[in-house]
Formats: sequence, C-alpha cells, structure tokens
Amino acid sequence: MDFAPGVWWYALPPLLLVFPAFVVSPTLSLLFLAAAGATLFFFRDPERTPPFSGIVSPADGTISEIRTEGDRIRVCIFMNVHDVHVVRSPDDAVVESIEHESGGYRPAFSKDSDRNEKVHVRFSDSEVTLIAGVFARRITPYVEAGDELERGERLGHIAFGSRVDALLPPEIDHADLQVEHGEKVTAGETAIADDGTTGDMEWGSQ
Repeated sequence: MDFAPGVWWYALPPLLLVFPAFVVSPTLSLLFLAAAGATLFFFRDPERTPPFSGIVSPADGTISEIRTEGDRIRVCIFMNVHDVHVVRSPDDAVVESIEHESGGYRPAFSKDSDRNEKVHVRFSDSEVTLIAGVFARRITPYVEAGDELERGERLGHIAFGSRVDALLPPEIDHADLQVEHGEKVTAGETAIADDGTTGDMEWGSQ
C-alpha cells in the first residue's frame, strides 16, 4: 500500500510512544498503536485507473452540491474521514496557477465551508479547489504552474477531512452531468461529466 507524502509526520509520533506507553499502561499503548494505524489508513494512496474519456471526479466522497455559477457548473464533493484524501486531475490539462486563499475551518459539509481555507488549482478552462474542514488543517498541492497532467493524475492531498470542488469547463451543461446529489464517487475513476470526446485507450494506473 502506498501512502501520501507527509504521512510519517502524523503517524510516527504515536508509533514512537507505543512501547514507552506500555510501561505505564497496556491500554494506553494500544491507543497509540491504534492512532498510528488510523493515520496510515487515512493517508493511503491506492492506484486508480481512469476511464477512456470524460471528466472524472477529483476526489473520493459524496456529491454534496451541484450548483450553477454564471455560465459554469460547480460540483462539490464532501470527503468523509474514511475516504481516500488524495486529489486527482479531472482531465488532461496544464496547470496555469496555484492560489492559496486564507479562511476558517468550518465543517466541510456545511455551506459556510465556502469561507474556509482553500487552495485553487487552475487550468485553462476549469478549476479544482481543495477546501479545509474542521480537522483538515493542511492542504498539500503536488503540482505547480506549467505542469502537464493526465486524467486521474495526482495533484494534491488534504489532511483529515474536507471538501473538493470541481468547476467544470463553460461548455459543460447540466445535460452532460453523469452524477447527482448524494452519489458516491471515486477519485480518478468516476466520470462526473461527459466532455464530448471518446478515448482510444485507457491511461492505465496513476
């Protein structure tokens, strides 16, 4: 099993306390071991195989909202604590900019989370926004301006619960959507919209 970068910053401290804690209490030692195991589980980074074509979900989770903003559609994905928190590119694209926006740490499933801390990964005609939640206090982009990404390729990670938004290209309308509110999606694999193209082959595991 692969893990997201930075996992040992979180998993190593409780792991190092397992044996010293055993001297005080076996129960306490088990709690530290469980905390380390839970952290490793949270930072897991499984391989994904993108579909032939279409715009794929950038995150694991549940569609919490689909809304129209001007001539664009925004798809919001709530990531629960048990979801994989590695974020992926919805389509083949070149990163135009990475922008950090300061904000609060409200629950990621609430509408107030629009004012949370976030990182915008912008492409020429679309955008992925990584949004912090109550426990998500670290957003780590893996990419920078100028990077060329393939559909489903990793672009960042959010530590401990959050939300990810996909602002779709302007030519995508509601008839092109392939998901609805409340639907479970998988990053890099679930098609959230039809982009009108057909693929000749799969990209393979990313």
